[in-house]
Amino acid sequence: MWWRDTRWSFRGASKAREPGIQNRPPVVASGFRIASRFSASGMTGTAARVAAVIAMAGLLAGCFQPLYGERSVGGTNDSVAQTMRGVDVAQLKTPRGTPIDRVGFKVRNDLIFALTGGAGGAAPTHRLDIKLNATQQQVIVDITSGRAEVQNYGLDATYTLTDLATGKVVVNGIAAARVSYNIPGQQQRFASERGLRDAEDRAAGEIADSIRNRLASYFTAGT
Repeated sequence: MWWRDTRWSFRGASKAREPGIQNRPPVVASGFRIASRFSASGMTGTAARVAAVIAMAGLLAGCFQPLYGERSVGGTNDSVAQTMRGVDVAQLKTPRGTPIDRVGFKVRNDLIFALTGGAGGAAPTHRLDIKLNATQQQVIVDITSGRAEVQNYGLDATYTLTDLATGKVVVNGIAAARVSYNIPGQQQRFASERGLRDAEDRAAGEIADSIRNRLASYFTAGT
């Protein structure tokens, strides 16, 4: 004897008196609804976390200031940039007419520009004294001719910053730079000298940047 199972009928199939198949069993449908709830709650939690991160970033944005910005130093109205203009870079005591003498002029000129920004100095409040020492070291040597093909130019600087008002040394520091350059060959002496001069200039620029950053740190934090 055949009978109609109403559990597997289409909705409204009882009115039409026709057997059918239900779309989905109740368990699958309820599982789908549960998964949907979890998915929606996960999306809501992610959005809440993103909103919280953005809000915290907005609050912390006011805690950071540019190192060379208009920030007061030592309770005065002077900014770091204005205070650094008061640093007098003393003449370097290097043997005149020597390569290290030219490098010394380069370091001093780069430092003056870095401290003043090209705007000219102010009334001196501090004095910066620098001592330089240069070295050269062979890196790659041709095993056949024994000629160096690549060399390292090293420049070491020791410096002190003195407060002119008290005569006290407030900063002691050491800066170092190592720059490599190629030596094309004995027949290209001009190229070799040009490479050495470029290495000297690059090393002088690195020394000036290192000293400038150290002084900016002192004028900002006082240490």
